[in-house]
Amino acid sequence: MRHQIHDLLAPLPGTVRQIHSFHFGPPSAKGKIYIQSSLHADELPGMLVAWHLKQRMAELEAAGRLRSEIVLVPVANPVGLEQVLMDVPLGRYELESGQNFNRWFVDLSEEVGNEIEGLLGDDPQRNLELIRDSLRKALARQTAGTQLQSQRLTLQRLACDADMVLDLHCDFEAVAHLYTTPEAWPQVEPLARYIGSEASLLATDSGGQSFDECFTLLWWQLKERFGEQFEIPLGSFSVTVELRGQGDVNHPLASLDCRALIDYLIHFGAIAGEPAPLPELPYPATPLAGVEPVATPVGGLLVFTALPGEYLEAGQLIAEVIDPINDRVTPVHCSVAGLMYARSLRRMATAGMVIAHVAGTEAYRSGYLLSP
Repeated sequence: MRHQIHDLLAPLPGTVRQIHSFHFGPPSAKGKIYIQSSLHADELPGMLVAWHLKQRMAELEAAGRLRSEIVLVPVANPVGLEQVLMDVPLGRYELESGQNFNRWFVDLSEEVGNEIEGLLGDDPQRNLELIRDSLRKALARQTAGTQLQSQRLTLQRLACDADMVLDLHCDFEAVAHLYTTPEAWPQVEPLARYIGSEASLLATDSGGQSFDECFTLLWWQLKERFGEQFEIPLGSFSVTVELRGQGDVNHPLASLDCRALIDYLIHFGAIAGEPAPLPELPYPATPLAGVEPVATPVGGLLVFTALPGEYLEAGQLIAEVIDPINDRVTPVHCSVAGLMYARSLRRMATAGMVIAHVAGTEAYRSGYLLSP
């Protein structure tokens, strides 16, 4: 194992934060897998899974079973991890800028495309290496003006040349689910099976330039630009893995998820071994554009009548919002049929608040598809 420490831009004299990356596998490995956790710093199930993975990777490395370099970043957001206000962790948005920690990673597709234009050829492997080299250099040229930009750049530089990027998150109260692209789904489906993903949500560009999409979008955009002339392979695919809800931080679940990720890496070929049999897929992949963010029209005490993991019919009641002053009870129904995979932790709703997400099968939304 090789432990690397990456200093972030210090916002004030006498302060410093760091990203720690742990690199496993043979130095001459051809493939690379990148895994990080808790980019939203108040989402901690993935951090415990990463800790379990760190122990197992050391054992697998000692046994000579690692075929690829595997890079593990257990604490991807030290900036957000420290944001605790009156005993409440606030790890989704940076307090100084108000920006979501998992949005607005730098888009270098045009810069890389301009640099490689005229250099591409008939060999797809050479094209892949050319693009990766150009991307590494483009990221190295970037400068950060804030600590948040420094953190984003550090993570992008660590992951930019990986074959696979796994970003471990969780929702508020939820079943296991994941986000990836339609192009990557054939490679990701085994992961969905091993992890028991009850909703697999697909979009090429969901808006917001999130961490996972800053890699897949670059390759997709280069393929759109040059694909008619040259073969541009899918040089990287990314998955946001949502490990249930914020309260699901315990060793039995983390051990189960660690085993599932290792099974997937064996199946992928990054770890030597006999792949475990593929379980059934709990729920088919559906378009992210088919997800209904169910909102309440009024504020009040939120009482759910449906649980994460339930399949709902269109128009089904999922919650009541109670005004304890005038005794008004407002029912909240979903509009589409589908699996309710996540719901809010809050039990006092404000008017217009999204209280749950239902994975419908038909795309009906467009533009920005993510939560704020």
